Formats: sequence, C-alpha cells, structure tokens
Amino acid sequence: MRVVLTGGGTGGHIYPAVAIARQCEKEDPKTEFLYIGGQRGLESKLVPQEKLPFESIDITGFRRKLSFDNVKTIMRFFKGVKRSKALLREFKPDVVIGTGGYVCGPVVYAAAKLGIPTMIHEQNAIPGLTNQFLSRYADTVAVSFEGSVSSFPKAKRTVYTGNPRATTVLTANRERGFATLGIPMEAQVVLIVGGSRGAKAINNAMMGMAPFLHKLPGVHFVFVTGDTYFENTRESILAQLGTMANHLHIMPYIHNMPEVLAATSLIVNRAGASFLAEITSLGIPSVLIPSPNVTNNHQEANARQLEEAGASSMILEKDLTAETLFGKLEEIMTSRSTRETMSAASKKLGKPDSAAVMVEEIRRLTGKR
Repeated sequence: MRVVLTGGGTGGHIYPAVAIARQCEKEDPKTEFLYIGGQRGLESKLVPQEKLPFESIDITGFRRKLSFDNVKTIMRFFKGVKRSKALLREFKPDVVIGTGGYVCGPVVYAAAKLGIPTMIHEQNAIPGLTNQFLSRYADTVAVSFEGSVSSFPKAKRTVYTGNPRATTVLTANRERGFATLGIPMEAQVVLIVGGSRGAKAINNAMMGMAPFLHKLPGVHFVFVTGDTYFENTRESILAQLGTMANHLHIMPYIHNMPEVLAATSLIVNRAGASFLAEITSLGIPSVLIPSPNVTNNHQEANARQLEEAGASSMILEKDLTAETLFGKLEEIMTSRSTRETMSAASKKLGKPDSAAVMVEEIRRLTGKR
C-alpha cells in the first residue's frame, strides 16, 4: 500500500500521522510513505527524524482579521494545490490522510480532485477551519472525541476512531521512565509540563509552589519547564529553597515522554488533544490548564470532556496560582480513592486501539484487506 500523510504546524498534528505510519508498517511492512508538509512548520524537522520521506509546499494559514496577507495565502493555496497534484501523480498513492494544520488544505483538496481516496483526522473537540473546509471533499472524517461526530454535517462519512497517538504509549517501558527521572519505582510521581516549549503561566505556578511541596511526603514532583524557561525557573526555586530538594526534579524537556508518562501518578498539563489521548490511554488522572491562546478556545472544550467524565480537574489560566494548583494536587494525592476513581474514568475515555481503527478505515477506503 502507498500512503501519503500530511499535517503540520504543531506536534499535535504531526505525531498522530507518525502513529498511523507505524501502525501501517506493523500490519504491512511493505507499506510505502510520502509525507507532504509545510516549508516552515515543525514537520520539516520532525518527520525526517522519523525516517519518513518528506516533501514540502509553501503554505500559510488565514488570518482571522481582514488582511492583505489573506490574499497571499489564497495564492499560496492554489500554488500548493498545483504542487501537491504533481507530487501525488508522481507517487501514485492509494490513500491520502490529513491530520490537521493548514498544510492539509491543498494536499487533501488536490487528492480529492484527482479521485484519490482521502481521510482527515480531527484531534480536537472543536474542529479546526482547515478540517471544516476539507470535510466537504474527504471520503472519511475521523474524530478523536465521540461527541464530535455531529460537528461535520456535510461530511460523506464520519467515524469515531480516537487519536492514534493513544496507541503509541501502550508499549512504553515504565521502568525506563523511572530511570530517566532518577526516581525509585515505588514512588508517586506528579508530572507538571506546559507543552514542548513550556508555558509561562504554568512555570510561574511551579516556582510559587516549590515551598509547599514538602507537605506531600513520598511524592516526587517533576517540573518540565521548556528550554526557554529552564534557567529562570531553576534559579528562582533555588533562591527560595536554598538547595534543591531531593523530591523535586526540574528538566527543560523530556525526550521519552511515553515512558515517563507510564511512570506518572498524576499529570498537570495543557489540554492538547494528542496529550489527552496519551494520558487517557494509560488512565492517568490529570489537572488540566487549557491554553487560552488557541483557535476557538478548543483546549478548554477538550478539557471539559475529561472533567465532565470525572477523569480530570480543570483550572482556567485566569484562576491559576501556586495556591490553587497545589490545592488541587494535595486534594488528589492525599486521597487514593480519588486517584483510583479518576484513573478509571480516564481509562474509560481512552481508545488504545485507535491507530488500528484508523488503519482499518484506510483499508475500507482503498479496498486493500
């Protein structure tokens, strides 16, 4: 089978595509891939590292306010469609899969116009503009949240698949997670992370919370700051404590996140869809602080899905302080029954077979069983 993948801008769009590729390889090692991404997006760095053939097109997203830049974007879209058609004619794929981000627009649109079977995947509870546009042309729209099926009334077919990133964490080695952190395996771990680049508001809460941590003996706290905030966060905490407590671990970035997640008792994080897929697949309780700086405030909608199910507690960024965050952590970490209830609710939301479900839908589209 020959598969074209497209998606970019953020890891939340890229890693689901990679997860689909790995599942395809698992089921059919002869599968061939081409990844079409943007010239400026994170995919131009991440995808080659995953050993997937990569080609790029020049495309940017629309501005929500009236701007001459939107005229340029329209011109880039049609140029992107032209280049995408050329790449697709040369590669001759059986299917084209878009996992979000504006780069999907010209690629999936071109494939639809060429009569190639197409599928798009929507990670968030509230659909993005690109996927709303493409839903009229794609053969299948796959969604991460069951409640999102009704969000695509003009789609030919909409299916609940979950997020394929959920499958990635299932084989993670828990022992390696503890070893990475330098924490004994019998310890409880609270992981606090603001995304791959960090988040200023969450880092500020981390710094203010450091003097309270001794109130939870036996709990190890892992602060993942992002490279930009690492030195400032570490120096601030050292200034407050005088020395680094052995139950506090400060890291700029975690490269083997699935393994660390497997060792985690409670996580504090933003509410990006791919990350939520991972933690629900593992059944990790969470305190979610959705970013207010995303399109359609979709992270808050994502977080509410987990909160309403009892899997998470949400703090809006405007309400985030060291005191409010530590209060939530103390409430959860001092009650085993609360953690167990949240964990069960989290796991109930998880869809660990998501990647396999996606590949089954690909086989239905292509007729390759």
